[in-house]
Amino acid sequence: MIVVKHEECRREELPADMVTEVGKFHPLILAHLSDPHFFSPTDSRLTDFLNKRLYGYLSWRWRRRHEHSDKVVSALIKDLKSQHPDHITVTGDLTHLGLPDEYRRAAEFLRLLGPPEQVTVIPGNHDAYVTSAWENGQNLWRSYLVGDSVHSLGEEPKISFPFIRERGDVVLIGLTTAHPCLPLLATGTLGKTQLQHLEVLLNKYGSRQQCRVILIHHPPVPGVINWRKRLTDYRAFCKLLQRQGAELVLHGHAHIASCSFLETPAGRIPVVGVPSASAIGRTPDRRSEYNLYHIARSDQGWQIKFKRCRYSLSENKFFERGSWQPLLP
Repeated sequence: MIVVKHEECRREELPADMVTEVGKFHPLILAHLSDPHFFSPTDSRLTDFLNKRLYGYLSWRWRRRHEHSDKVVSALIKDLKSQHPDHITVTGDLTHLGLPDEYRRAAEFLRLLGPPEQVTVIPGNHDAYVTSAWENGQNLWRSYLVGDSVHSLGEEPKISFPFIRERGDVVLIGLTTAHPCLPLLATGTLGKTQLQHLEVLLNKYGSRQQCRVILIHHPPVPGVINWRKRLTDYRAFCKLLQRQGAELVLHGHAHIASCSFLETPAGRIPVVGVPSASAIGRTPDRRSEYNLYHIARSDQGWQIKFKRCRYSLSENKFFERGSWQPLLP
């Protein structure tokens, strides 16, 4: 039985000295953002829209173009730079229709965030909107999508999932749920092979007592997104985590701020989502936000604190929504 609790994360004040070295591991400041949805039909042909892209284009014209703004993205980049995170994660949907110029715009966005060694990206369903989109566009992001072992060997980066990036004792595990699907659907799937490899990795790094942070686009727990946008094999994923454990799961896709907890025999696993990075916000819960995580060792294991940074439309800048807060109750 899968038990998931959806709760507001606790917001308690922390001592000012929390951002200090704990034991032998220097705390890691990890940033998480998602779903900028860059849209650009430049250099596209009419034939590029004779497929599911037509529905996405009409959605943009009627609704989404009023929800997403480049000025929000610019304000986010400026604020994020001022925070000086050790590493930045982007959990998919950098493009809106998977068009060539959208991939180029997303690549420039990644370069503005930082070098590949400091920024980790996974794809979302919009990045694989049609069969050819991801195959043709992934080369522009390749160095942001591969594990440390590829960089260290100096080889041509080969994209495969899951991939691993180690930052101290924090292990980032990148997954893909992106695949083309029918019009009006936005589902994602991990697949048996990826799940099998994930289980091996969680066991390996768990036995080393490292902090395992999973990056996934689709919310992997029920109750966050509706049926037509779901992760089709979320049950298998949740059961895997109940067997092997993890310290944190970060996702996008839902375009709202969310915080859930997966109950496991070893304790609760936080599952946290953020709104679209470019969202002006029809409602406050859909306004652009990114999260910062303070990850440190303690006598009880891993301590994870976080703070939210939200966009203000009236001032065109981001503000911290409180100080560091404990992620787990």
